[in-house]
Amino acid sequence: VQLQASGGGLVQAGGSLRLSCAASGQAFSSYFMGWFRQAPGKAREFVAAISRYSGSTYYADSVKGRFTISRDNSKNMVYLQMNSLTSEDTAVYYCAGSTAQSVYSRTYEYWGQGTLVTVSS
Repeated sequence: VQLQASGGGLVQAGGSLRLSCAASGQAFSSYFMGWFRQAPGKAREFVAAISRYSGSTYYADSVKGRFTISRDNSKNMVYLQMNSLTSEDTAVYYCAGSTAQSVYSRTYEYWGQGTLVTVSS
């Protein structure tokens, strides 16, 4: 599966952004999908993940209550709604797909190119 993330940009602290990830290829619904991010000078970290048919979602503690992951299998899309953004959320955000049910980046086989989110304080 090929992944294309979009929706990043510059936003003020306290604002919102919605990231989108378009998947091409077959059997999108067979993949566990996640969002990861990498801030300058830091390691890539898990943000959120969603099970194949949206039955379960998972969040990093740092975004819980502020971010919402969702997917639309009919459109081969995954979304990340980000609210109450802070400067700590500034990073390149990547969508990724895994055949395993996991929140660990090493288990994700497919990655998008990343979209930059910059939060100004």
